[in-house]
Amino acid sequence: MDTSGMLSQEEIDALLSGSNDLLTPAAADSEILNDMQKDAIGEIGNISMGSAATALSLLLNKKVDITTPQVSITSIQELRNDYPVPCVVIDVKYTQGLKGSNLLMIGLRESAIIADLMMGGSGDNPPEELNELHLSAVSEAMNQMMGSTATSLSSMFSKKIDISPPKAAKINLGLGDETIDSLEEDKPIVRVSFSMKVGDLIDSKIMQLIPIEFAQGMVENLFGTMGGGGEEPKAEVAAAQASPEVVDKAPQEIVQSVTPPPISASPTPISLDSAPQYQAPPQTIIQHTEPVHVQPVQFTSLKPAPPMVEPTSIGLLMDVPLQVTVELGRTKMAIKDILELGTGSIVELDKLAGEPVNLLVNGKLIAKGEVVVIDENFGLRITDIVSPAERMNKL
Repeated sequence: MDTSGMLSQEEIDALLSGSNDLLTPAAADSEILNDMQKDAIGEIGNISMGSAATALSLLLNKKVDITTPQVSITSIQELRNDYPVPCVVIDVKYTQGLKGSNLLMIGLRESAIIADLMMGGSGDNPPEELNELHLSAVSEAMNQMMGSTATSLSSMFSKKIDISPPKAAKINLGLGDETIDSLEEDKPIVRVSFSMKVGDLIDSKIMQLIPIEFAQGMVENLFGTMGGGGEEPKAEVAAAQASPEVVDKAPQEIVQSVTPPPISASPTPISLDSAPQYQAPPQTIIQHTEPVHVQPVQFTSLKPAPPMVEPTSIGLLMDVPLQVTVELGRTKMAIKDILELGTGSIVELDKLAGEPVNLLVNGKLIAKGEVVVIDENFGLRITDIVSPAERMNKL
């Protein structure tokens, strides 16, 4: 534009062709996403990263804080100029509910600390070089984070959202020849910046890179869940501004309907002739042509039930089998002595010859007796019954 305030021919041609080359960065951003859409993306990122911080905190056993995001429009070329250092890019692809990719950019040192914590380290001595094992550990941490984010988005959009396992790669955009598969070189992208703190180990920024189409799809899902898009409230406001008389009349009608009538200081006499007469509502009278016989209710007398008497007969237990054992004696031996036993070995018991042996029923001492031989079979003649009191003491 020249000093006279007139547009040059080059500026007129640019406006007619729809080019944004002459627009300022702020104007270009507003052409892609308006303020309401940016606020919606920021709110989605805020809620998602809140749940992601909780998942990462449980995974690393460290306190994780992620601040409120900042949303802006950028490009791959601008990222090459702003971040010419190596970093780790985690590609998260949505497989259900949403279509598109969501990328996270984290510095090499921060990724090394997360990998060290994931592998059981303290994070104080992170590896200087990230190998495939370290990148797998970072991918697993991001998998937990983004899985929690997908759960939050499912609740927010009221539909199931799922992701594929994230893939982590180390790139250096400053070299100029490395690209990101999920982002096109010549198209603008949405950059959502967060400040992340992990205990006293990490205090840096992470970036979330979202394609424009994917970001607009999330905004449409959010507005659809809320019951309408962003243009309907504006239309209602415009309609209200176009007819100010409707807006002016409504408060007056409400005030008049709730304002009580003024109370006079002196009572006004009321004429009974002019006062409205109360009329009772019509009543329906039911007349019975036949006599109705009314009788008192007859209740059956209740008698107390006889108490239940439990059977005390021991006959119910007569068929229960029990294990009866005759114990000749006992002794204690070392394992070495037991291993040396053989045919013809003699084991000395704690019973004397002719001393009564024990009769056990289910392992409990019941009686004592002496061993006898009956038709070439051993038997036991009971000589002493253990008293019930002694049996109770042995239980």
